[in-house]
This record gives sequence, structure tokens and C-alpha cells, in this order.
Amino acid sequence: MLAQDESGALAASLAELKAYLRIETSSEDAVLAGLLRSAAALCEQFVGQWLIVRGARETVAGDGNWQRLGARPVVAIESVEAVEADGGAVALPVDAYAIDIDAAGEGWVRSTRAGDRRRLMVRYAAGMASEMNGLPEALRQGIVRLAAEHFSARGTESAAPPAVVSALWRPWRRMRLR
Repeated sequence: MLAQDESGALAASLAELKAYLRIETSSEDAVLAGLLRSAAALCEQFVGQWLIVRGARETVAGDGNWQRLGARPVVAIESVEAVEADGGAVALPVDAYAIDIDAAGEGWVRSTRAGDRRRLMVRYAAGMASEMNGLPEALRQGIVRLAAEHFSARGTESAAPPAVVSALWRPWRRMRLR
């Protein structure tokens, strides 16, 4: 199970969106900020990566096999704990687990204790950039365009995203074969 910390950071700025829409007042700021968050979430789903670095907590099997972490790209694995039968977590000594972050940004963890069947609670950080200016311009531009499209399509049933948005995001799309 993957749980993530909420990131207060937007993947694109409200000022960028307002400039794109040619809005000069602040009366729509709350709506626009919500649309930016929604567009960023859609971008993350499309590219298969978290945009802004934030913390995650995930429970994986502790059966001795390598377990892939759900969020990517992983930038740091902060701690590994054993989850007891009662749900409590106990910090593991460093020699009780192994961790790895591969070149593709995939995070991996495994228990090194033979016969240990406990689940592992892993705390880590994942994301492409620490703040919005670190994101590739095409991703940010796609987020702004999608948020603008949703703003313009308010009240209509046809709110299909423009093809240019997926064209901007496609080079960063990462997919897994299972």
C-alpha cells in the first residue's frame, strides 16, 4: 500500500496560467489553483512519475525478494521498518534489509533475514524536481494548457484535453510491463 505526503507546491504557477488566459484579477484564483492541481495530477498519471518531490510511505512484502516501490523516480530511501502482527512498526538494523535505486529511478527494497515473513514499511522521497522551475518546460506548459482548457470548458460536457498536451507530455511517459 502506497501513501503519499501532500505537496503544497504547484507544478506550474498560478501567474503562468493567468497570463496564458489573460486574466488580470484575483477573483478566479482559487478555481485556477484547483485546476492546476488537477492538471498536474493528470500529468503524473500520464507520465507515470511524480512531478514534485514529496514523501511516501509504502508497505511491501518482507519475504527476501526484491520489491519495487510504487512511486518514481525515487530520490531517497529514508527508512525501512518491520511491521509487526499488531500493526506496530519496529526500526530494522541496517544489516536486516537491502535497498537500491537503479538508473531509471526505480526504488527497490528487500529483507536480508532468512525466514522473516514480516511486511516492511518503507519511507522514501520521489519526484522529478524539488520545485516547479526544475520541471521540464514541456511538462509545465502541458499542465498550464490543460488547466486553461478546463477553465474555458467550464459548464460544458465536452472537456476533452487538447492533443497538444499529450504531445508535450509523451517524451516523459514511462510505462511498465508486468
